[in-house]
Amino acid sequence: MLRRTFEIVAGSFRMAILELWKNKLRTFLSLFGITIGIFCIIGVLAVVNSLQRNIENEIQSLGSNTIYVDKWDYSAGGDGQYPWWKFVNRPVPKFEEVKLIQERTSSAKYTAFCLQTTGTVDYKGSSLNNVKQYGISEEFEKIQPLEIAHGRFISDAEFNSGSQAVVVGNEIAEKLFGDAELAVNKQVVVRGKKASICGVIKKRGKQMIGGWDFDQSILITYKYARTMMNELKADPVIMVQGKDNLSSKALKDDLFGTMRAIRKINPTQEPDFALNDVNDFTDAIGGLFVGLNIGGAVIGGISLIVGLFGVANIMFVTVRERTAQIGLKKAIGAKKNMILTEFLLESAFLCIIGGLIGLSLVYVLSLILSGALDFPVFISVSNMIWTFIICVAVGVIAGIVPASQAARMDPVVAIRSK
Repeated sequence: MLRRTFEIVAGSFRMAILELWKNKLRTFLSLFGITIGIFCIIGVLAVVNSLQRNIENEIQSLGSNTIYVDKWDYSAGGDGQYPWWKFVNRPVPKFEEVKLIQERTSSAKYTAFCLQTTGTVDYKGSSLNNVKQYGISEEFEKIQPLEIAHGRFISDAEFNSGSQAVVVGNEIAEKLFGDAELAVNKQVVVRGKKASICGVIKKRGKQMIGGWDFDQSILITYKYARTMMNELKADPVIMVQGKDNLSSKALKDDLFGTMRAIRKINPTQEPDFALNDVNDFTDAIGGLFVGLNIGGAVIGGISLIVGLFGVANIMFVTVRERTAQIGLKKAIGAKKNMILTEFLLESAFLCIIGGLIGLSLVYVLSLILSGALDFPVFISVSNMIWTFIICVAVGVIAGIVPASQAARMDPVVAIRSK
């Protein structure tokens, strides 16, 4: 039985190839709809999925299982109707609160403080403007793991003493010194104060949603940064990372009580702080891309419908051309199910061939986008599986009527039609 099934499948595949070869132009025009349909569906899925993954990776780079304590609600108050003046009048996070949070929040693993501003960086007459400058505390690197390409990261002793040691991004190092490796141990001037570069962050590439943008930034110890920045105007933020195997929701609930206690807020009073969960950003992005995927599927679906009629046309012509052959097969014992299966498999194989051409075009598109736009596009295994499923489904639907017509033929009438 298994051998017979294999013979039917192999024969159907051979017939599909012969049909392609014998009527190249007709087959190409008929399969063109399948090819374009698969190209649209898988192309949109590949680009959208790649875009979604890249953005989610950037969001996760803000810190996994991390809550940002700030005066601002990053979701604009949820519904966007929150009075802006209430945000403005809130107190900014303070460095002293970091130690209190760590002591009173049992679910907190690491807690870091960060000042954020922009300014100039100078080196022997060369000057870079609007460089992102972060004044950070010790545990920042625990929450935001940084891979150092050259040199080293700031040591605990340098954090404690407020040393002039700084870490710079790859682009900053290349613009100032030509070669990033040459930046180590060089003296630069940051906001009018001297600083010594102890390390260069490994290049991360372009970011689509901003984020930290470490390639074009400089990291300074908090104690040294506050000598050159106005702390109240440097967008201070506290980052709290939860313990392993603990949900961000549990951390957020725990942290909410801690912050109310630290700031002595009564139960009847509104909180004067915002707890921004990184995971909420990921969920919001996921919901946004659902609509894009549906839109791409609809566009591709229209092309597939056109392709479906094209394949059905091929199969009707094929049945008519092989009428005598069908009659001969039935005369020597071929059953209806066997004839039906042969033509359905042939129709499916034709669609699979069209789908593979469409998938190849998507692969070429991914190479172009990845190379020209510095935007990594990938074709996932799930997309390849979907290609196969869609092609088989379209093939069966397109071939069911002509295959049924072939299966119902009277052998004597079919042989005489020759």
